[in-house]
Amino acid sequence: MTHVDAGEVMDTDRRVSAVPLRQMFRPAHLKPLLTQALSPQALATRFQPARLAPALRSYSGLRYRESREAAGPVTLGRIGALEVRLARSAADVRRAQRLRYEVFYEEMSATPAAAARLARRDFDSFDAVCDHLLVLDHEAGRMVLGRREPKVVGTYRLLRQDIASRHAGFYTAGEFAVDALLSRHPGRRFLELGRSCVLRPYRTKRTVELLWHGIWAYVLRHGIDVLFGCASLEGTDPRTLAQPLSFLHHFARGDDEWTVPALGHRATAMNLLPREAVQERVALNALPPLIKGYLRLGAQIGEHAVIDHQFGTIDVFIALPIERINPRYLGHFGPNAERHAA
Repeated sequence: MTHVDAGEVMDTDRRVSAVPLRQMFRPAHLKPLLTQALSPQALATRFQPARLAPALRSYSGLRYRESREAAGPVTLGRIGALEVRLARSAADVRRAQRLRYEVFYEEMSATPAAAARLARRDFDSFDAVCDHLLVLDHEAGRMVLGRREPKVVGTYRLLRQDIASRHAGFYTAGEFAVDALLSRHPGRRFLELGRSCVLRPYRTKRTVELLWHGIWAYVLRHGIDVLFGCASLEGTDPRTLAQPLSFLHHFARGDDEWTVPALGHRATAMNLLPREAVQERVALNALPPLIKGYLRLGAQIGEHAVIDHQFGTIDVFIALPIERINPRYLGHFGPNAERHAA
């Protein structure tokens, strides 16, 4: 009988024609092949990190556009050692994904898919077409080829309407009826905000201010009219979040022009308590800082919430037309986002 190497059988079928199928699939012949192929030595060789990395990059859908690879740094602001800028390479995006994994999956209660757990990165197909806003600490990070690579300590994912329309649409459309909102405002330019997170030691006013300074600079650069997206409350039981959800429903609900419902099969009611039963102080204390920040800016909340079991959150829809942003916040950053210009 012709010998067939087990590695070649598993990798390709180029040797199949050399052995009659009736011989290859006899139990007596398969047993030694499988024993060899599944041995610890064979598995260790086949699944070494150097071989897995290209596959994981492909699986994540990360094909960051070459124009960004060559664009160089795009600095949007700086406070001391902290800088806010856009990712300019696939490596930058992977660093943001690692930060998201650390916050969402290790600190919070999100459940990673097998590929995300193996890569230790939070990724999806939208990452390849979004812009990624990064806050970097130039006094932290690792040394690479004799130079310090600044540490990514905060990130936001930005998706413009013109980009979304050429690809898979908006991420938020998987939970809320975004198309209804877009159709009501055909002349407006929308920007989706998402995947926001900051490393725990950096959750300070300075870091959040830099993130918003970067967003405002980006809005001005691209002529954005409306910001929108999902904002999350941690937990998946609406009853335990009855106070903040009811507060958002009764006191922050958007008008008909900006309100959108959740997709029918995902809609969760927010008016769990009557208006008079809402304890405003308790509700506000239970709201995440990000949602409170949106409300201070003038954001409006959608009609329903959506339970996201993977991320262990309850999501609400946020809409923020630029003309409704509180003028004192825009004045703080400057009409041309010059306050923290580098």
